[in-house]
Amino acid sequence: QVQLVESGGGLVQAGGSLRLSCAASGRTFSSFAMGWFRRAPGREREFVSAISWSGGSTYYADSVKGRFTISRDNVKNTVYLQMNSLKPEDTAVYYCAADFDPARIATPGALIYEYRYWGQGTQVTVSS
Repeated sequence: QVQLVESGGGLVQAGGSLRLSCAASGRTFSSFAMGWFRRAPGREREFVSAISWSGGSTYYADSVKGRFTISRDNVKNTVYLQMNSLKPEDTAVYYCAADFDPARIATPGALIYEYRYWGQGTQVTVSS
């Protein structure tokens, strides 16, 4: 079993920054890929970013590319999402998720069903 706990959400003005953290416990953190997803009001959950087990490969949705940066610290068992130049349309609940399928931990996917474990989410609100 894996437990994921997000933190770092909050209210920020457009153009501002936030850094989300996701602390993992329960299994060897470096044995799985990590992803960030979000769900905006009235919309489906969508992929934001993912990072391989080593941190060597990262992936981003087009909507956040160039503004968000995913990273991980396998000593602290934590994955981060640095969000810069925030826009009102970034307002959502942000979730981290873990995928330990050996076929994907080096090249993580963007599909919800690929991630087995999920955190409870942290709210990010960007005001205009």
